[in-house]
Amino acid sequence: MTVQATDPAGGVPAETAAPPAARRDRLRFLRNGKTATGLAILGLFVLLAVAGQWLAPHDPSAMSDDVLQPPSLEHPFGTTQTGQDIFSQVLVGTRGVLVVGFIAGFFATLLSVLIGVSAGFLGGIADELLSAFTNIFLVIPGLPLIIIIASFLPDSGDVVIAVVISLTAWAWGARVLRAQTLSLRGRDYVQAARATGESTWRIIVFEILPNLTAVIASGFVGTVIFAVLSEITLAFIGVADISHWNWGTILFWAQSNQALGQGAWWWFVPAGLCIALLGTALSLINFGIDEFVNPRLRTAARVRGAIRMRVGFTPVARAPRPVPKGAGASEGSKAPEDSEGSERTEGTPA
Repeated sequence: MTVQATDPAGGVPAETAAPPAARRDRLRFLRNGKTATGLAILGLFVLLAVAGQWLAPHDPSAMSDDVLQPPSLEHPFGTTQTGQDIFSQVLVGTRGVLVVGFIAGFFATLLSVLIGVSAGFLGGIADELLSAFTNIFLVIPGLPLIIIIASFLPDSGDVVIAVVISLTAWAWGARVLRAQTLSLRGRDYVQAARATGESTWRIIVFEILPNLTAVIASGFVGTVIFAVLSEITLAFIGVADISHWNWGTILFWAQSNQALGQGAWWWFVPAGLCIALLGTALSLINFGIDEFVNPRLRTAARVRGAIRMRVGFTPVARAPRPVPKGAGASEGSKAPEDSEGSERTEGTPA
């Protein structure tokens, strides 16, 4: 009768218990300091976007007699020259920025996956046509095209702006995914799937896309950063609808009313800091994805962290010096020690 070995601590069979290194490896991405910091800051902004309308102490468009007041307990970020509360404007405007960023990132990433992966896997005339289509959008300047399209649209709301941005932000991600797919379609497991008669869409979905997950996630984060900056730029120059509050609208009214010349620094500094913090959070998440995917970055971080090399860890066997004929037993017994001494003194001047 055979007895199955068990773990003495918890009674779990030793064959089924996962090693501690494997359990730690599953959470390596979340344990990264850059990723954790970026997700914490981004989570705070998402919370403000969801509940900012209820957390705002005042109506962001309501005017009052407190004109150009510096930050105080009643108005934490001060007021505008018409008495509007800037803190409420920042809270309410967070939703528009994140909505545009994530919608544009989703649609741009979807287009890049469809076009890039299809071009790289199919090859032939399909690859040439899709690559030419991608190159056309690569050479078109994105922001001027967004300004032209948005200026001709009758309703330039958040969703419309997000769709317009996504139509101009997918080309670079498609080129990266095409290059990665070209390197994956010749792998052994893809050839094995083809030999077993798997369909093309099944090979793409179950063999190619899982190996492109990290690249797709990195491209999504980069597109969100571009979309957020584009939305704020459009609002700042007055192309977007300035009746909807976002951080770019706050900067637009601050610049139009010469807040810097009046010394009202509190009118534009909070919105600028929010833009910088959101960009920093998304960049940290992107850096964390790169370290999670790239083995070289992962190895470098591990070497800088806890691994220390031990000197003399690997033993080295030295061959004894041959004993000359006629030498005594005492001299032969000292030969290995003399050989070590000669090795230690090798290279010293006579």
